[in-house]
Amino acid sequence: MEKVKNLLLNPSEYDVKHADEKTHDIMIKTMEFFEDKGLQSIREDNKLYIWQEDWIKFQKKNGIYSTMLTAKGYGDEDSRFDLSRICEMSEILSFYGAGYQYPYQVSLLGVGPVWMGDNEEQKNELAEQLREGHLFAFGMSEKTHGADLYANEATIRPTENGKYVANGNKYYIGNAHIAKKVATLGKNSETGEWTYWVVDSGHRHYNYVKDIETPALNQARVGEYEMIEYPITDRDILKVGDEAFADGLSTVNIGKFQLGFSSTGIGTHAFWEAITHANRRELYGMKVTDFPHIKAFLSESFVRLNAMKLYALRSLDYFRSMSDDDRRYLLFNPIQKMKVTTQGSDVVRLLMDVVCAKGYENENFLSDAYVTMDYIFRLEGTAHVNMALVLKFVKNYFFGNEKYEDIPVRNDASDDSNVFKQRMGGLSKVKFDDYRKAYEGVEITNVKKFAEQVELFKNMMAEAPVDQSLLKNMDYMLNIGEIFTMIVYAQLALEGAKLRNVDEELINQIFGYFIKDINKYALNQLNGQINTEKQEEYLREISMLKPEIDKARDEKFWKEYVQIHDGAYVMNGAVIGRE
Repeated sequence: MEKVKNLLLNPSEYDVKHADEKTHDIMIKTMEFFEDKGLQSIREDNKLYIWQEDWIKFQKKNGIYSTMLTAKGYGDEDSRFDLSRICEMSEILSFYGAGYQYPYQVSLLGVGPVWMGDNEEQKNELAEQLREGHLFAFGMSEKTHGADLYANEATIRPTENGKYVANGNKYYIGNAHIAKKVATLGKNSETGEWTYWVVDSGHRHYNYVKDIETPALNQARVGEYEMIEYPITDRDILKVGDEAFADGLSTVNIGKFQLGFSSTGIGTHAFWEAITHANRRELYGMKVTDFPHIKAFLSESFVRLNAMKLYALRSLDYFRSMSDDDRRYLLFNPIQKMKVTTQGSDVVRLLMDVVCAKGYENENFLSDAYVTMDYIFRLEGTAHVNMALVLKFVKNYFFGNEKYEDIPVRNDASDDSNVFKQRMGGLSKVKFDDYRKAYEGVEITNVKKFAEQVELFKNMMAEAPVDQSLLKNMDYMLNIGEIFTMIVYAQLALEGAKLRNVDEELINQIFGYFIKDINKYALNQLNGQINTEKQEEYLREISMLKPEIDKARDEKFWKEYVQIHDGAYVMNGAVIGRE
């Protein structure tokens, strides 16, 4: 079987094998819509803050969101909540512009509490509204409290005989200006119980206060809304009690998981532009890609994007397979939201160093990628919030191993209603299979060196653990957390590479950068914190392990894996590649 040398999305060479014809048809039609629209039209809409009415009508006509976001049994035969295709759609939409992916992701968030709730009338009504092409919204965050969801102040007040009135303000809410259903979290003002209910943005007691202008989203919309004595009945209530709040967190877990695929889509399009621009441009009598540092930047971008894709796909396998007995996704998902997105930001910065001024020209996709990518990983405090979560799993990852059945590639046509039944709490009880299984039988130089770093870090955690008083000190723990995150990131990327028959040279390059990343974090910990003598010994040893250095091999990789992508994808209406 031929080895896979590149996993990146390329609409002009799209060959993803789907489990059913309907899914394939949806993906093709989506790409055809944007290719027909053309990059200049997309860029113009973006600059002028034009709402994406043409795309919304197109997806309605073709039943795209209805097919993708309707739980099995409530829609047409092909409708199911299939994370495999939901995530792929996030990547494709982001490939053409984050402003198109964001309303889709927010709609995904908006339908989550309905499918998780107990209200069958709302579920049937939602399925019909999806058929009608509507968008949806998710009202959790508030202006004063931001990511502190426990501080919610929106209320629902009982009046009489199953009737209520809702009051309160929600801030930074996507689709809030147009959503047919806005799943809203608040508390019963009399009992103090968490309550999830739905409101309609078209109702006269719903006030859309304003757009919140965000250059990273432009034609997508986030806004502020308030409910003023909004009449509610029992038919509008989705769930009551702590489970209502838990449904909100579970929905976030599903929706924010999309950010990794979104980052991969954005970074991939930016890469196609950058390699084509740089490889066809001459400066000082030589091709730009003859400069060694430009080759290095483009090679690193290509390698990191493929690693992002490998991790995102493998974490998806675990998420689709989650159950009460296998909750490993609770570690893998926050890393998806945090690490894949920060890697995407690093990639786009590298590409901007390649194209320089060209990347600021608003007619190019690169200008959109540059503005958007730094926004994604900071969305709702993603980076630091998820780092704190990840650190809760260190002990059991290394020392709490439990045998699990091997999880295959999960691209089957299945309904993932299991993710509607996530259980909150109990993080200290989540067990992991032995991470060393991923490295078995692998004789790739940089993979073996990385595995040495992993064992050194594990030994440090066993023999020189962090003092209990520092565990909640994020300043001290940040680099420790980054090293641990890289270890988990590498495990899943390697598992994915083996399952997807990825070329060994690409794997070697990927792990070369992983080694450098861990070196950096170890040195930061040494240079920025007061550590014990034993910890410093381990950190120095970790930081001194270096990847294989072979310039001839790097040059060969550049020519055979990276430079060949000059012109591999040039979008209709693009400037770069058609000068």
